[in-house]
Amino acid sequence: MTGRPEGVRCMLLRGGTSKGAYFLAGDLPADPAARDDLLLRVMGSPDPHQIDGLGGAHPLTSKVAVVSLSAGPEADVDYLFLQVGVDKPEVSDRQNCGNLLAGVGPFALERGLVTAGEPETSVRIRMLNTGDLAVATFPTPGGRIAVTGGAEISGVPGTAAPVVIEFPMSGSPLLPTGNARDLVAGTEVTCVDNGMPTVLIPATVLDVTGYEAPRELEENGVLAGRLREIRLAAGRLMGLGDVEHTTVPKLTLLAPPRDGGAVTTRTFIPVRCHTSIGVLGAASVAAGLRVVGGVGEGTAQLPPTGDRLRIEHPTGFLDIESGVAYGRGGSPTASRTAVVRTARKIFDGTVFPRPAVPASHS
Repeated sequence: MTGRPEGVRCMLLRGGTSKGAYFLAGDLPADPAARDDLLLRVMGSPDPHQIDGLGGAHPLTSKVAVVSLSAGPEADVDYLFLQVGVDKPEVSDRQNCGNLLAGVGPFALERGLVTAGEPETSVRIRMLNTGDLAVATFPTPGGRIAVTGGAEISGVPGTAAPVVIEFPMSGSPLLPTGNARDLVAGTEVTCVDNGMPTVLIPATVLDVTGYEAPRELEENGVLAGRLREIRLAAGRLMGLGDVEHTTVPKLTLLAPPRDGGAVTTRTFIPVRCHTSIGVLGAASVAAGLRVVGGVGEGTAQLPPTGDRLRIEHPTGFLDIESGVAYGRGGSPTASRTAVVRTARKIFDGTVFPRPAVPASHS
């Protein structure tokens, strides 16, 4: 027995095109191992259906946000993202999640960590997974989060309060390897990191079109083998070490746009094909497309002016403001990254995790 209360205070929010359980850090065990064990039981993992927990049997709906007052003056709140395995007893903090990021500001306001503004509220957020900063701004007429009207985003039915997420310039190089192109496992790719380590791959070099449905790509055993080989090699090349048991880097297949956007994408996380695309993944794709000499040349169709790029994905599109600048050393950096997402509270209350398995005394 852990001695902790049976129930845990929790809020379930849809953030962007993902869904996750949001907790105050103080409502969870301070010890990471105990925390992760609790979250596995909360989400119903490991089980491919997550039938005994909050998880939705998919990586996009098996996510957790842990939020607290920030320890530093640069941010209002700190946000730790945890990816909870579906059919494996794994909890990973190796990546950020830009979709759940959309719900952090509203959650912080609901929990009293920040004060509402009028007619909108801006919350400075430190993403503890990487140390990066973001500013989320959302409407709060009368000091309350807007719940009617709002914005529509591709991949989500209905409308909800818009959340504008701006990522301050970090000055960090976009190319972890220092190259616009790398030969990885016999395949030319562009390795980019604009908030999410991502490997860009022209779909046709892997003998697919890039327009296939996610399930069709997931069932392609030959493709899965090629992607695994590329991901493991790229992870080492990008300084991430052995990525066998992590969800980064993401792999994004590129194809020419079909519906007026800049590019069509299919993204793997790491073996499941995303039904849309993550915010930070899209930020890395958009910046990677602007890298001179990258693999996006000849595939993407960039607008002649402006920062806005439309990234097409299996269920629609994501618009992102992305600018890239080249300094004296010739290394590209992100000059601007911003995106509009939406967030909606689904429930706020107490979640009851399944009981812990008693330790064996044999």
